[in-house]
Amino acid sequence: MIEFITDRELYSEIILARIPAAKSYVWIATADIKDMYVEQARGMVPFLQVVSELIREGVQVRLIHAKEPGKNFREDFDRYPDLFGGLERVLCPRSHFKSIIIDGKFAYTGSANLTGAGLGAKSEKRRNFEAGIITTDAKLVGQIAMQFDELWMGQFCDQCQRTEYCEGIV
Repeated sequence: MIEFITDRELYSEIILARIPAAKSYVWIATADIKDMYVEQARGMVPFLQVVSELIREGVQVRLIHAKEPGKNFREDFDRYPDLFGGLERVLCPRSHFKSIIIDGKFAYTGSANLTGAGLGAKSEKRRNFEAGIITTDAKLVGQIAMQFDELWMGQFCDQCQRTEYCEGIV
């Protein structure tokens, strides 16, 4: 399956349907990251709560992002102790690709950052116009995962001329 999706479909297909169903791992790459609230049966909750619940269930969650998140994100982060040791993060100021890989069987790649406006969690009048593809095609999922993994493993660090900005690596 390879499908082109846009706007609110990003939210419903990835954030609501796929990420909470992860069994082994979720890898997320984004340039920008902001506090995002998502729908659950009990109302709107921080996306970080969903991530915390996944970690508690034994799901590995990795995040690559280009800059430190804002105050609201950090405040919500502090509310979920499972994130302190469980959310693996790499801060890379050169990272601009956006992708999500789930269990090595599903991937998203496209324009949307990990923000409410980017992933369609905001109202129709406040969200960005975004597009991307989702896929279960093994070859394409593998290629998307390889891009993530190469950056995660530091393949480009030796020759990077911006490493002085990477002190946020956790």
